[in-house]
Amino acid sequence: MDRCGRGDTSGRTVLSQLEPCVHFGSLIHDFGPLTVTGLAQGAIYALFALGYTLVYGVLRLINFAHSEVFMVGTFAALYTWEWVFGLDQNSKTPSVAGVIGLLAVGLVAAIIVSGTTALLVELVAYRPLRRRNAPPLAFLITAIGASLAISELVGVFTHRNIKGVPPLIRPKSVLSFGNVHITNLQILIIVLALVMMFGLDRFINRSRLGRGIRAVAQNSDSAALMGVNKDRVISLVFLLGGLMAGVAAVMYILKIGDTRNDSGFMLGISAFTAAVLGGIGNLRGALLGGLLLGLAENYGAGVFGTQWHQVVSFVLLVLILMFLPTGLLGESLGRARA
Repeated sequence: MDRCGRGDTSGRTVLSQLEPCVHFGSLIHDFGPLTVTGLAQGAIYALFALGYTLVYGVLRLINFAHSEVFMVGTFAALYTWEWVFGLDQNSKTPSVAGVIGLLAVGLVAAIIVSGTTALLVELVAYRPLRRRNAPPLAFLITAIGASLAISELVGVFTHRNIKGVPPLIRPKSVLSFGNVHITNLQILIIVLALVMMFGLDRFINRSRLGRGIRAVAQNSDSAALMGVNKDRVISLVFLLGGLMAGVAAVMYILKIGDTRNDSGFMLGISAFTAAVLGGIGNLRGALLGGLLLGLAENYGAGVFGTQWHQVVSFVLLVLILMFLPTGLLGESLGRARA
């Protein structure tokens, strides 16, 4: 087994060899950089988690196909830059005006495709089950089936290849203090996530459509008696979740630099953990959970090594469900207030 405890050829685990991989000194030394990168990653988790939170808050349904809604958004932005503007991985970095224009077009493409995909999933997979009063297990199986179907369809179309992203933004340090260097891309990701989160929160709590969403989340039968169209509200919820996933998709490919047909799977696990951590069904909880999870994963990687990065998500998810099943905020969408 190597020094980080990945196992020897006989499959045995030598616990004493795990010790060199625990570096608390590294966490203390790199605390600032790990915090900045964790917040940037957590901002992506937060926007991704909003789709889980919105759907669960209204339907009490975990939409596992949401990870594929995110994934198709990454390809929508990528192919828009490639097919419409002729960009590839070898293209030169555009000017500031060009970056703004390309980023705006990519965001629009990702939002449209992700939003449309989310609506189709609701219309084709979930609405027929609702009309037949299907049991919760049927929704769960259908969600998993829809997730696999979309992932495999995109895999066939893309030949399961990893697709690189054109270099729209070259990360460069714009703020520095000590060993902390904050890049332009990190600032863009965090600010854009906060703006989108604030806009969605205001929409849910201040608009007429938002009141309809909260009414259906609180009591769908009473809302129907008051004239609220439940099917339209549910479609709107899926659409909003898809829009947030589209924005997260663009930020993700700018940060990671590539995508593939299964790129949403592991990220979806982390986003679901973020939603549970903050209190699934709570919009502000999704933001809090995403940022905290991003920090926890990075701190864990700093202590144990990058190969333990994903382990943090699973361990944290188990601990939350065991000791804090309602999350940190724990307020349902139906009771949300400004």
